[in-house]
Amino acid sequence: MIWLTSDLHLEHDREFIWKARGFESVDKMNRTIKGNWNFNVKPQDDVYILGDIMLGDNEAGLKNISQLYGHLHLIRGNHDTDNRIELFKNCDRFVEICDAKYLRYGKYHFYLTHYPCLTGNLEKESLKQMTLNLHGHTHSQNKFFYDLPYCYNVGMDAHNCTPISIDEIIEDMKNKVEECRALL
Repeated sequence: MIWLTSDLHLEHDREFIWKARGFESVDKMNRTIKGNWNFNVKPQDDVYILGDIMLGDNEAGLKNISQLYGHLHLIRGNHDTDNRIELFKNCDRFVEICDAKYLRYGKYHFYLTHYPCLTGNLEKESLKQMTLNLHGHTHSQNKFFYDLPYCYNVGMDAHNCTPISIDEIIEDMKNKVEECRALL
């Protein structure tokens, strides 16, 4: 199974992160994220983290990361500094670390980035003919960036602090395309 997420902000001890997500502390947020993650993700699954996995205490952040199931693929985010990237490269939990990634899944084509990007339009007949952007960064509770059906927010804030499966993303995108076409 393939899972995606973004903007965990593990160990980011600022109220505007954990309090906005409905938690009483950063520790409760960390525990909930890890619990939700490991409830859904199996050790053999692939998880694409589209940036900003941790901020603050690097040692504690790496300890939290070591407790997450799955094969971790990291797409660099704005808080993934050069120093953190070096820490991640020396951590055996990451399968790969890159700035962006093109991912094929069945007949679907995804462009994985931290920041939202415009990659498609509704002129195509099918989502399978488009390059679909999966992103984070916005901390929005909305799944779609500016209501665009081909620009999908996988961030923790949009998915109740839980990674989302690629199959659920595809289903959400199909439904959004139909909704948009009904308006035309």
